[in-house]
Amino acid sequence: MPEFAAAPFAFEVRSLVEVVIIYGALLLSLIAMVHCAVQKPDAFNAIGTLTKGTWLGILAISFALATLFGLFGGARFFGLIAIAAALVYLLDVRTGIKDIGGSTY
Repeated sequence: MPEFAAAPFAFEVRSLVEVVIIYGALLLSLIAMVHCAVQKPDAFNAIGTLTKGTWLGILAISFALATLFGLFGGARFFGLIAIAAALVYLLDVRTGIKDIGGSTY
């Protein structure tokens, strides 16, 4: 009988991990969108990446999908996509903009 007691705990842990993933995705996407919105468009051309509008579109769509399907649906996969898009922006594009001195903050 004790082996069945672990099953409810496992589902609680899984639910907690899913909540952390979706809220983390929303927070990272929001931070990335705000950073992208306040940058100069020329900075994106200077580092040789996608344009500012393209990055804003990617980040906004990933944020919207994570919100719609993560919070109101059951597809946590879109939360992982949002995390990936935000991390690519923050770790690649943001650091490139910072390196050339084009960052506003």
